[in-house]
Amino acid sequence: MLEGPETGTVSSGRPQVNDTDLVPRVPVQHHRRPPADMVREAEAFAQRMAQRRSVRDFASDPLPDGVVEAAIRAASTAPSGANVQPWRFVVLTDPARKRRLREAAEAEERAFYDRRASPEWLGAIAGLGTDWRKPFLETAPAVIVVFEVHQGPHSPKPYYVKESVGIAVGLLITALHHAGLVTLTHTPSPMRFLNEVCERPAEERPYVVMPVGYPTPDAHVPDLPRKPLDEIMIRW
Repeated sequence: MLEGPETGTVSSGRPQVNDTDLVPRVPVQHHRRPPADMVREAEAFAQRMAQRRSVRDFASDPLPDGVVEAAIRAASTAPSGANVQPWRFVVLTDPARKRRLREAAEAEERAFYDRRASPEWLGAIAGLGTDWRKPFLETAPAVIVVFEVHQGPHSPKPYYVKESVGIAVGLLITALHHAGLVTLTHTPSPMRFLNEVCERPAEERPYVVMPVGYPTPDAHVPDLPRKPLDEIMIRW
């Protein structure tokens, strides 16, 4: 159950909230639209998101000032367990820092592909043409490394951490696409080297690496179909 403190809903091990502990209330900012407008907006948004693809070929062109910050602000509006907001977004733009990231990630990825990956996993991704080489970590103008923030000297105990951070990353991907940028979710295995590269404390645990930028003029992506709605949605 992923709910903020404003709901008053609790489960075992979570801090209880009652009527005397409630945080200040503000009016809900909501404008009810005509049904036809709602359907049209939802369809337009679905079509726009259908154009989103994970890209591995990045141009080195710089990004407009403020665009990454605005996308992260959007991500930070995600709901989180007990409203702890257990996420950290580290933005790497320094070439030397990105080079360190690439070198460390490729070392782990080479070992993963050569020794640790199961035959089933290698078979599942064989058609995608991926390997241990990760040049996009250096060529993309920005790389966002997302961390889960666990309990530490300066951070409280979080609740439903992976669910909360996962929702925030989904919003981040959406915001970047909406702004006209492309990205990729990269999860090297293991990822603890990211704490050193990003100079983050032990209570922050790497979640995903996201290069951000523009695709190269000749960038291509696999022609992968999405499942139709009748395969993913059930209505009772």
